[in-house]
Formats: sequence, C-alpha cells, structure tokens
Amino acid sequence: MAMTLAEKILAKASGNSEVSPGDIVMAKVETAMVHDITGPLSVNTLKKEGISKVWDNEKIVIPFDHQIPADSINAAENHILMRNFVKEQNIKHFYDIREGVCHQVLPEKGHIVPGTVVVGADSHTCTYGAFGAFATGIGSTDMAAAFATGELWFKVPETLYFNITGELKPEVMSKDVILSIIGMVGADGATYKAAQFAGNTVDNMTIASRMTMSNMAIEMGGKAGLIAPDDKTINYVKNAMEANNTAKPFELVLGDKNAEFEEKFEIDVSNLEPVMACPHNVDNVKAVREVAGTPIDQVFIGSCTNGRLEDLRAALNVIEKHGGISKDIRVVVTPASRSIMLEAIDEGLIKKFYQYGCVVTNPSCSACMGALYGLLGPGEVGIATSNRNFRGREGSLESDVYLASPITAAACAVKGEIVDPRDL
Repeated sequence: MAMTLAEKILAKASGNSEVSPGDIVMAKVETAMVHDITGPLSVNTLKKEGISKVWDNEKIVIPFDHQIPADSINAAENHILMRNFVKEQNIKHFYDIREGVCHQVLPEKGHIVPGTVVVGADSHTCTYGAFGAFATGIGSTDMAAAFATGELWFKVPETLYFNITGELKPEVMSKDVILSIIGMVGADGATYKAAQFAGNTVDNMTIASRMTMSNMAIEMGGKAGLIAPDDKTINYVKNAMEANNTAKPFELVLGDKNAEFEEKFEIDVSNLEPVMACPHNVDNVKAVREVAGTPIDQVFIGSCTNGRLEDLRAALNVIEKHGGISKDIRVVVTPASRSIMLEAIDEGLIKKFYQYGCVVTNPSCSACMGALYGLLGPGEVGIATSNRNFRGREGSLESDVYLASPITAAACAVKGEIVDPRDL
C-alpha cells in the first residue's frame, strides 16, 4: 500500500507496516517540548496524577521564550516552577531566558530530526515539519501524558499536497507564498489534515524559508506542515547536532510516489505579487496594492515565522536602499534566537537597525503574543511579520494588524503607510 509522508512517519512511530487516513495509532514520541507558558500546566497535571518520573529526560526540551525576562510576578512564579521541575527530573535540555523562540531554538540545537514524531505544547510546533518530521501542537494535559509515557495517540490525517513551481520575483518571499495558500484554502480548509509542500519552488528555498511555510500550516487548520527531507535538510540537521553535541541516529522517511492525497494543488508562483493578511483573519489575504495607502503606526519584524537571519537581512536591505524609516512610526525588530542575534551583531545588522531608529529587543516572542514589547493601542495599525492577526493579538482589541513578509514590512516602515515594495 502506497503511503504519504505523514502516513509513513506515523506508521513507523507506531510499529505498523501501514496505516490509512482515519486510523487511530499510538505513536512513540521522539521529542516533546513545553515552554514557560504551557509547561506549568503539564507539570501540575503530572503532580496531580502522582507521576514522579518522566519517561525520558533527554527527549524533553524546555525553552523559555514567551515572557522573558519575566514581565509579571505570575511569570516569575511560572519560571520558578519550571526551573524546579528541570532540576527534579534532571532534564538535559533546558534553555532559560537567554536563547530565544522555541521553534527556532529546537532545530538550531539539533533536537529535530527527519522521520520522527515531535510534539509541542504550542500550536506552531508544526514549524519542525520543514525538517521532514511529523510535528504538531498538543494541549498541556496531553503533554503530561507524553511526558509520562513517551507515547501519544493520533488519528492518521488526510494529506493536502501543494506542488509549488516557478521562480519567485525579487520582492516576493516564502511568506507571500504561504499567505496566498492560506487565502486560497481558508482558515479551516486543512483542519486536522497534513499539508505537504513540494515542487521546485520549495526545493530552491532555504531551510529558513521552508520553516516559514511549515510554521503557518496551523493557520489553515493543519495538523502538520511537512516538507520531504533532502540534502539541505540533512546538512542542517547534522551540523546542528554536531555543534551542540546532540547527535543521534535518524532515518530519512519519504512518501511513496504513487501515494493518494485527499487533494492536490498545482500552484505556479512565477507571477505572485506581495500580499498581506488583512484584519482580522489570516485568510483575509489581499495583494498589497489593494490596501496601499493605509496609514500605519508600527512595524514588527521578528517571530518564529520571520525572525531569522535572512529575514533581518532582507528587511534591512530595503531600509538601507531607501535611506531609513519614516519618522512617524515605530519599528520593533526581534531576532528569533540568541544565535541569530549574535550573527546579526557580527554582520553589523543590529547596529544599522539602531542607527535607522529601530528598537531591537532580546530574542523572544516579543510583539507576536501581545504581552511583552510593542503593544498596539486603540485605533492603531501595525504591520507584522508574525503569523496571527486576530483581534488583540498584538495589544488592543481595537487595533488592526496586517501580516506581511519582511520585505513588505520594511517597505511600509520606509513609507510610513502600507505600500507594495515594488512601488517605493
């Protein structure tokens, strides 16, 4: 029986020779992640159930990223709870407030490998699908079960296959591609389905750009967002494991060529133009030129979607090319990880952002979660390179958030209003 990539990974993890969509399987978890927001509930559930020892202290990864440094007494108490848990269980892979966003840190540190099941108590865990893993977000109480047993049940999902072809124009990024797909499919168009991205456009993308694609699979309801592993994947994973002494064997898993998909989409991006997700839904996608001229108050460049080095470079290139940012707006820049921050410092990017009047924050979730930096007030409009624009996501319920690529966001920062980067 021919199987898709998602089906083959779940079959392998559950010890079955084959599985079909709709099957219920008990799969072994390779990596389990909680952070400072979701971890306390998982830990308290374990204690409530009388479970004194986790299944494997080397397969649990705990980064702090949402409220770092602690921005309230409650956050500080959560940090203390989690630090105590780490010590009690001798968790080997704990990253305190210094490392950055979980979805960037785990791959960087070599914790994500192809062909495995990865669970995280955070919806954007699907980011790791860019490495050929079946990665999905789960609830904190489900995570407690995974912590206790190392296994979790899954319903094998149908797969939507997106064959993406063509060469992207200079002003267009993978963020424009995934936003366009979400606009086409809808916010619930892939509910509990695996979204698989393929085609020569994806083949030519960097790992960072692929991570942007997989990251936003959840924004169309996807259970996972997968990209088949290739040489780029293997090189990234091996280098990350070697650099962090996290080496472990892994097996490449590829879908069968004659596998059946619930639906297959043929998408030519050769003529794709810059797009935005407009308030207040991620699938409210329009060409930037349709909303050009809208006044803005703030631009946020960062998050687990677009806070990587190539994103910072792309944004700064636009700002430099056009002589700086508008004096009438605020620009918040947040690298996704400490590693990225250090590279950006070495390249001189951080100094230049400051020279142009941007505010650069420590690596964290920052403005994306509406709790740390860069909150929008009532009536304000923000452009963000993050992944959600629901009401209140970045501050006031009466503010508006538009989602865009780093290139488009930087162009808006230059202009002081929404503008297509081609029209600067």
